[in-house]
Amino acid sequence: MGDVDPKAVIAARLGVSGETLRLVAKRFAETGGDVHATIARKKRDLPPVPSPVTGEVEARLIAMACSQPPQGHTRWSLRLLEKHVALAEDIPDLDHSTIGRVLKKRNCALT
Repeated sequence: MGDVDPKAVIAARLGVSGETLRLVAKRFAETGGDVHATIARKKRDLPPVPSPVTGEVEARLIAMACSQPPQGHTRWSLRLLEKHVALAEDIPDLDHSTIGRVLKKRNCALT
């Protein structure tokens, strides 16, 4: 066997950064030299958390945002919607930023 190329040369040949090369080498060592385990995706430690915003919740939220605002208010705000969502029993509690994302996703601007 000849001399081993420096890491920078190997990274350049592969078209990756030196950091990527370091991380792959580290994972290779952690998996005991198992190539398939090195290149396979890692299994998640925790399962993904399902979103509280389902299609039905989204529809109810949009319907609420399109309805008349409560007396004493000229329009809906995100924080006002947040308060009314908390009062509704069939909608999970959502914060104002989540409500804003749902409305933005559906192009439902509050006016």
